[in-house]
Amino acid sequence: MAVQVLIAEDHAVVRQGLRDFLSLDGDIAVAGETTNGREAVRLARELSPDVVLMELMMPVMDGIEATEQIRRELPEVRVVALTGVLDGGMVMAAVRAGATGFLLKNAEADELRHAVKAAATGRTYVSSAAVARLVDQVSGPAGPARLTERESEVLVMLARGKANKEIARDLHIGQQTVKTYVSHIFDKLGVHSRTQAVAHALRLGLVPPGELGRGLVVSDEYRWSA
Repeated sequence: MAVQVLIAEDHAVVRQGLRDFLSLDGDIAVAGETTNGREAVRLARELSPDVVLMELMMPVMDGIEATEQIRRELPEVRVVALTGVLDGGMVMAAVRAGATGFLLKNAEADELRHAVKAAATGRTYVSSAAVARLVDQVSGPAGPARLTERESEVLVMLARGKANKEIARDLHIGQQTVKTYVSHIFDKLGVHSRTQAVAHALRLGLVPPGELGRGLVVSDEYRWSA
């Protein structure tokens, strides 16, 4: 089935452009559109889309608050944050709210579609400029020794863009065990999402940049690995 997308964007021209870009891919379908955060929450409840493309600066309710509500009430619905203004604090706020992707409005059509598909499969896609801001915002934990060997192994797989099911298969363990490891990693790093965890890993040098998967685009100072 096609990935169902809800577009939350208050500018009509941008909204039309997003719709046109997504329509070029037969594996993606626009399930609905709205112009403010409050309606985005309502439509997410009503339509249960796979992914919400969420503009962060909208009237009535901003995209960060709407993202937090959607992720709290509908954890199976993924949110890709969208903005024309790149600010480190905004990137971190969106990630903390539960966004599993972050794109600038000037993203190319292919990047937009890839971000939507990545989010729909539980992966993270953050534009290179946004990752640079995100890494600047995080502070490292006490040190890499806080992670066990298996936790470090799981973190590397997260950075490669692998979902829990794939990690479980590769390590020959159950998915619940993977969830437990991920939870321990989050607790030790003091983070709340995979995006933040990978940002910490990059900052500490725990994950070789060349091993990052297509689920995460890194800044130009790192090697891009397709």
